[in-house]
This record gives sequence, C-alpha cells and structure tokens, in this order.
Amino acid sequence: MERLFRGGRRPARGGPAVKLPPIGSYAVDTHTGKVGMVMGHEGPYVQLRPYGGGKEWDCEPDAVRRATAAERLSAATAYANARSRGEVP
Repeated sequence: MERLFRGGRRPARGGPAVKLPPIGSYAVDTHTGKVGMVMGHEGPYVQLRPYGGGKEWDCEPDAVRRATAAERLSAATAYANARSRGEVP
C-alpha cells in the first residue's frame, strides 16, 4: 500500500482531500516517470524540478507519488554520469 503525503487541500467542488507533497521532498511524476524535487504548489499543480537542477514542470497532484530511495539514487547517478560526460554543468 502506498503512503500518502501529509497535508492536503479540498477540491473546489468538494470531495476527498488532495494530498500534496511537502516542498523540498522528492517525488515521481507518474505520467513521465521523472524524479524531481517539489518546488511549490501553484494553483492546482505541483511544481517539480529535475534532480541536479533545470527547468521546472507542472504535474497534477494525483499523478505525483513519493520517490523511493532507489529512485532517488538512480536519479543522482544519472545526473553524476551526465555531468562527467560534460552534458550538464
């Protein structure tokens, strides 16, 4: 069973609360499979930034889940490898 994030908001039309990930945590966009750091909550979206920096993207709250330790390590390794090849600063 997947753990939910603490906190949340109620949708405008009622219904169950939408759980929002805390700012600074790592999450996975389930639509793309990308791991990112939660930078904020803007309107109905969660803003994620790729591991190591880069352009933020918006993700629907129901398409975000907490990143596992293995997913965070994989993202860090991919960034370190790209950096060693000179692909990122």
